[in-house]
Amino acid sequence: MPRIGLITILTDNVERMKRFYSDVIGFEVKEDLGNYVEFSSSGVRFALYQRIGMLMATGEASYGDKPSGHAFELAIPAGSPEDVERLYADYVAKGARPVKPPKMMPWGRSTAFIADPDGNIHELYSLKPGEEI
Repeated sequence: MPRIGLITILTDNVERMKRFYSDVIGFEVKEDLGNYVEFSSSGVRFALYQRIGMLMATGEASYGDKPSGHAFELAIPAGSPEDVERLYADYVAKGARPVKPPKMMPWGRSTAFIADPDGNIHELYSLKPGEEI
């Protein structure tokens, strides 16, 4: 059965992104090798890696010469709709770029969107009754 064991965000500025994911979102740094930072995360390992490091490791450039567009999204479960509002306000106050404030979506979840320093848009969402984080 396929499964994902690690999600790694490639970036040109590991330090700036590390500060965002630790200081704004609240992930604890588990390992910091300078060009690679891994955070403590339940379920799936989560890391940042300097884009040039991936080029050196694989011989393949990611995204060609320059990254463009929104390539992925992290979705962060927040609990109740009120929890989504609280997290959104907290993350924005700490420096996340607001993209869209919380709103009840047609699929029955309160959802908000923020962006990290590289412009990756991430979702905060409420759980449906009976769901657990």
